[in-house]
Amino acid sequence: MSNYRKESDLLGELQIPAAAYYGVQTQRAIDNFKISGARLSGYPVFINSLAMVKLAAAKTNFELGVLEEKIYNAIAFACKELIAGKYHDQFPIDMIQGGAGTSVNMNVNEVIANIALEHMGYEKGEYQYCSPNDHVNLSQSTNDAYPTSIRLAFINMNAELVKYVKRLVEAFRAKGKEFADVLKMGRTQLQDAVPMSLGQEFEAFAANMEEEVARLNSNARLFLEINMGATAIGTGLNALPGYARLCAENLAALTQQPFISAPNLVEATPDTGAYVIYSSSLKRMAVKLSKICNDLRLLSSGPRAGLNEINLPAMQPGSSIMPGKVNPVIPEVVNQVCFKVIGNDLTVTFAAEAGQLQLNVMEPVLGLSIMESIILMQNAIDTLIEKCINGITANREVCRSMIMNSIGIVTALNPYIGYKNSTKIAKEALATGKGVYQLVLEHNLLSQEKLDEILDPQNMIGPSKLRTGQ
Repeated sequence: MSNYRKESDLLGELQIPAAAYYGVQTQRAIDNFKISGARLSGYPVFINSLAMVKLAAAKTNFELGVLEEKIYNAIAFACKELIAGKYHDQFPIDMIQGGAGTSVNMNVNEVIANIALEHMGYEKGEYQYCSPNDHVNLSQSTNDAYPTSIRLAFINMNAELVKYVKRLVEAFRAKGKEFADVLKMGRTQLQDAVPMSLGQEFEAFAANMEEEVARLNSNARLFLEINMGATAIGTGLNALPGYARLCAENLAALTQQPFISAPNLVEATPDTGAYVIYSSSLKRMAVKLSKICNDLRLLSSGPRAGLNEINLPAMQPGSSIMPGKVNPVIPEVVNQVCFKVIGNDLTVTFAAEAGQLQLNVMEPVLGLSIMESIILMQNAIDTLIEKCINGITANREVCRSMIMNSIGIVTALNPYIGYKNSTKIAKEALATGKGVYQLVLEHNLLSQEKLDEILDPQNMIGPSKLRTGQ
């Protein structure tokens, strides 16, 4: 038995591995696009989404009477096999490709057709009984099936990402509670500001990330508007009246997501605005998370010549030449992931802008960039939680000594001795090395009893309950 079978297309014949469920157009993509090394087989959520869309399309065609029951049942069987995680090794093509996703669409069409053929008792490649184009792709084009599949994949991937972000919020919040009684100096522009608690700092990290949950979910809802039934350019050529609405309803029922048919399919087919705004929410989260990692690195700097207010878990030796050095490697790697996500957003921006007339042919790189960003962020967040945040400890005495030695506490005296006197005290403290406390008493600006009450650190980490003259 030959190890190959022959298949033909517009450009002629090619040999296909006999065991392969993909066909000639997939083989051309394998040969033509050796670009990124990121293969469709590495994105199972996308394969499942493609299968869901093909199942919804086949169901719609059957209900409209244009697909016979035997072929529909075989296609449905094949789609459900893919959704169950089978045959995913039959998607070997590169995620970055020319052709606006045609290679991906034909890869799934061919695999579904050949699984269906075997299910009906035929041989692979006997497409007269179930064709990748005439049956699996019936009433469709790459230009509606491919972006709809991407949108479904993004919705599912976003739901998973949000779970990770919520875990991150919980991890920061737990540290906020643990450190609620640890007083420290706050800083603005890297200069001493006013006292706060370390718990307030970590609670702020939690609140910062919690905002991103709402933003991600809000932007992901834009993917619920789909253009199935648009076929090539949005006019619906080769699809029956009512197909677009019914296909959206079938996909919604299959996925338990409230998909709707776009009101203007000609507009929806080239429109990539939802990609842009969702990618921007990933970028926004990356910017904020990177800032938090910068803070963790600063707060743990030292141990002798830095801030040294917190300890990060020691994960590995930090130098091949400096004994005893341990670096903040986990925040560092998360920083780098954030930079990559920010860069991917720029790719999405350029690719979205590059659309022309009735189609944006750059959707493959749009899709890959966003999927890559989501996966990177999940991995980074998981690593940050497990290998860093959960193990952070506070250097309580370091934090307290910085408060007591800081000139920044003079800010708390403004309502009692006035800004001018406070400035004078701060300037003299800097010049002489004396403490703020000592100088206020020397200048008879306040009684010791009143000064002790005002400068109690617990009175300085929230709105003041004290009033001048009380």
